[in-house]
This record gives sequence, C-alpha cells and structure tokens, in this order.
Amino acid sequence: MTPAEILSGDLAEAAQALRDKDEPFAFATIVRTAGSTAAKPGAKALLSTDGTILQGWLGGGCTRGAVKRAALQALRDGTPQLVSVSPEDLLAEKGIVAGDEVDGIKFARNGCPSRGTVDIFIEPCLPLPQLVVMGASPVAQALSALAPQFHWSVTGTPHQTKEHQQCFIVVATQGQGDLNALKAALAADARSVAFVGSRRKYAALATQLADAGLDQSSIDSVKAPAGLNLGAVTPEEIALSILALMVQIRRAALKQSDA
Repeated sequence: MTPAEILSGDLAEAAQALRDKDEPFAFATIVRTAGSTAAKPGAKALLSTDGTILQGWLGGGCTRGAVKRAALQALRDGTPQLVSVSPEDLLAEKGIVAGDEVDGIKFARNGCPSRGTVDIFIEPCLPLPQLVVMGASPVAQALSALAPQFHWSVTGTPHQTKEHQQCFIVVATQGQGDLNALKAALAADARSVAFVGSRRKYAALATQLADAGLDQSSIDSVKAPAGLNLGAVTPEEIALSILALMVQIRRAALKQSDA
C-alpha cells in the first residue's frame, strides 16, 4: 500500500467519524501547482469548522491562512471555494492584488521564500438538513419515508441542531394535538414551519396561538396549507408536495448566500 492510499484511508475514516456525529467539515485538495512547492497536486486535507487541519497535508504554512479563510467561507455559505496562492509579483503581473476574486478564483499572497503557486479547491461537507415531522398521520408517515431518499435527516421532535445544520418542521398531527405541536414548532429554531391543514383550520389555530402570547410574525410565517400546490390528493402526493416546498426553500437560501 502506498503512502497516498494510507492517507486516503485515514481521511475517509476521519470524515466518516465526523459524518456519524453530524459535524460539519471541509475537504481541501491541491489541484494545481507552479514553481517550487512542498505539496503537489492531489494532496488533500480534512479541515474543521475553524479551518484547522485535522487530517492530511497541504504543504508548509504558506497556504494555511488562505485555506483557513476559504474553508470558513465554504462552511458558512455551503458552497465550494477555489483559492490561488501566488507570490505578490506574479499577482501584480496579472493586475491582481490579494483578496481579489476573478472568474470564481480567490487570490491570496504567498509570502514564503519558495515563491511557488498553489491552487486549492475547498469543498464543504455539511450535516444533512433536519426535517422534523410532528404527528403520526398518514401524511406524516409518508413524508418520513420519502424525505431520507432526498438526503434529509428525519426526526419526530424538535431538538437542537448542529452547527451549519438547517431545521425544517412540518406539523402533520391532523387533529391530534395540533395546537401544542404548533407551539413546540414555533418555539424551535427552525428555518421554516409548515402545517398540514386548510387555511381556515390554521386561521382558527393562529387565533389561539396569538391568545397564548406567541409572536404574531412567527404565527404568520407558518406555511399553511403545507406544500406546493400540485393538486395532491393522497398522503403520498401531499408528502411529495411538502418535500418539494422544503427543497425550494432550502435551495433559495443557498442561492441567497451565494449572492
């Protein structure tokens, strides 16, 4: 077994351990070098949420600051980053200064004597978004079965999410403790709350929530009826319409972070 194969195994094992704990992390891979550099293309590292290298190697300290900044942004935005670390005179030849971004590449200064150029791709690996399905109705059961196929972490009760993990709540109690479920959902730190039921039914519940002292803006933010208007009839179709709405909200949030 070659050193590269051993390193790959170590990286995979470390990454899986973080995935098992729903911990965010990032991969960094050197994709191109020019001039004298310690690390070569293909070198990889596993980075923590603060940009620290947990496993692997990217060469000396010349790239460390740029990699850390790129990793932090990748984890914050949920989007990959490409950073090029070059000597200042080479940047000047291109009319670029450290901190500039051109064609999706962020440039940073290499102040080391080696004066090489290193291009590094940073890929964030975030916890699966959490979908809380409250209730035991046929819609709740259908949604709980469908969502994992689209890479959602499904649970039945709101609980504290991991760093960088989004939480979506669907109240599908359908007459079995609707009010208490809505109170619990609105008390949680969720990206979105949806209610399976008619507008008229939720309007009545919204009045009770307001009478109980809940914030009106939070009450108004609940999506009721839940799901996109697909003309859904069966529990499975309703579950599909709800999941479609959750995906739409999640992807819109990622696009906003890119802007």
